[in-house]
Amino acid sequence: MSSDSSSVHHFWDSSASCWTRLNSAIMFSWLGSDDRRKKDPEVFATVSEGLKKLYKTKLLPLEESYKFHEFHSPALEDADFDNKPMVLLVGQYSTGKTSFIRYLLEQDFPGMRIGPEPTTDSFIAVMHGDTEGVIPGNALVVDPKKPFRKLNAFGNAFLNRFVCAQLPNPVLESISVIDTPGILSGEKQRISRGYDFAAVLEWFAERVDRIILLFDAHKLDISDEFSDVIKALKNHEDKIRVVLNKADQIETQQLMRVYGALMWSLGKIVNTPEVIRVYIGSFWSHPLLIPDNRKLFEAEEQDLFKDIQSLPRNAALRKLNDLIKRARLAKVHAYIISALKKDMPSVFGKENKKKELIGSLGDIYKRIEREHQISPGDFPNLKKMQDQLQAQDLNKFQPLKPKLLEAVEDMLAHDIAGLMVLVRQEENQRPNPVVKGGAFDGTMDGPFGHGYGEGAGEGIDEADWVVARDKPAYDEIFYTLSPVNGKVTGANAKREMVKSKLPNTVLGKIWKLADIDKDGMLDDEEFALANHLIKVKLEGHELPSDLPAHLVPPSKRKIPE
Repeated sequence: MSSDSSSVHHFWDSSASCWTRLNSAIMFSWLGSDDRRKKDPEVFATVSEGLKKLYKTKLLPLEESYKFHEFHSPALEDADFDNKPMVLLVGQYSTGKTSFIRYLLEQDFPGMRIGPEPTTDSFIAVMHGDTEGVIPGNALVVDPKKPFRKLNAFGNAFLNRFVCAQLPNPVLESISVIDTPGILSGEKQRISRGYDFAAVLEWFAERVDRIILLFDAHKLDISDEFSDVIKALKNHEDKIRVVLNKADQIETQQLMRVYGALMWSLGKIVNTPEVIRVYIGSFWSHPLLIPDNRKLFEAEEQDLFKDIQSLPRNAALRKLNDLIKRARLAKVHAYIISALKKDMPSVFGKENKKKELIGSLGDIYKRIEREHQISPGDFPNLKKMQDQLQAQDLNKFQPLKPKLLEAVEDMLAHDIAGLMVLVRQEENQRPNPVVKGGAFDGTMDGPFGHGYGEGAGEGIDEADWVVARDKPAYDEIFYTLSPVNGKVTGANAKREMVKSKLPNTVLGKIWKLADIDKDGMLDDEEFALANHLIKVKLEGHELPSDLPAHLVPPSKRKIPE
């Protein structure tokens, strides 16, 4: 062989060697980045963008492969992640659902009808719009900007009873409200709807941020349909709040009995160890018929408003929580479907085996629970699943695909944690987003704000120091405590203050508020102030975090320059 020939061979050998090393480097680099991608969560600009991408790339493929949408819930769309927080109102007819919305908005909305008989016969989505108007259901479900496109699965019977009322209202800039038809009793009314009422409510329950169940203090009977509706809201108990409405129409003693009866009835239907929060009041603009419980109603209304006002701030966290719940259900569903596929014969006896498998689905649940260490609470309703499987061809189900499940596991283990950090960052960067306008502004400031002129706020508008009224009585006690240079020591003051039987944590806070000059002793004015704050606490009011200006003793107020 010539030297030229050998050099050519040497060139090709070295080139081949280089290409091999290069390919190996590329392959290992690719594998390394893939491994890193599994370990490191993806980085997203916003929570909404992150939720959309995680759903489409990691959870949706699993759902589509195992027919999740046919069994449980339609696929999510971008609007589901972008929409404002929604409040769903549910209750029997004439419990004041529409009046409640009118009370919050402080104005009428298109399509609103109020009356003692069943008036609202449609689902009405009350949303913000630049002009007042009504969008019918069929047009609503083709709008990609609205989160209702998947409702077309319930057919025309439902869509003819679904509208969107739009109006320019400051409350609706932060939240949307869904009004529902009044729930009736009896089999006849349920059939006459023409669509699965409970299934529609379940669809909304999965997507809303708050579910408010309204009860009339005069009629607490929970009808069959209402019971079915509450059961359909299972797995969304964390979103449910209960309002005992029209409570001003009954005496205090009767109200206590009604409240007890309501809690007992709910306890039989809602199987949760926690007690559901019940708000008592009359949510409309009419004068109170029996004003004895005005303070109670004001406090309850304030608590409910705070809960609703917090929805925009917690919206991202709620969507994240719902995606986790959905992912857990999708995983369990995949295990069930693949287990049924695995046990089906390929040729003979398919129908008999199908009946056998559906009948023993409970045993399959227990087997999956043991094999994959899954909580029993993550499994879908057994009876409902058995009914749905009757119409399915089990041979067309997919076998277990570990890669799809691994993607969801990776999402839950790594990506969700990254999004949790982003949720907190977004909350800190954003100004406090609370619902404003309508009834929410009615008692925010001024003398009709909750607790104004009561407790620590007593005497806020008076020129004289409010503590001075009882100071003579406090002075008598003060001079029995051996004051030195006009002051009592902390030890001597403590002996008197503990007679109130308040905990040391509370008395310690009172001491900090009363010892204005921070010298560890109390003069006669500071001692009187301490006793005034003890009285405020004993009367059931909260202590202020900082001493209000009107409670500062006159001698210790700064003289304006």
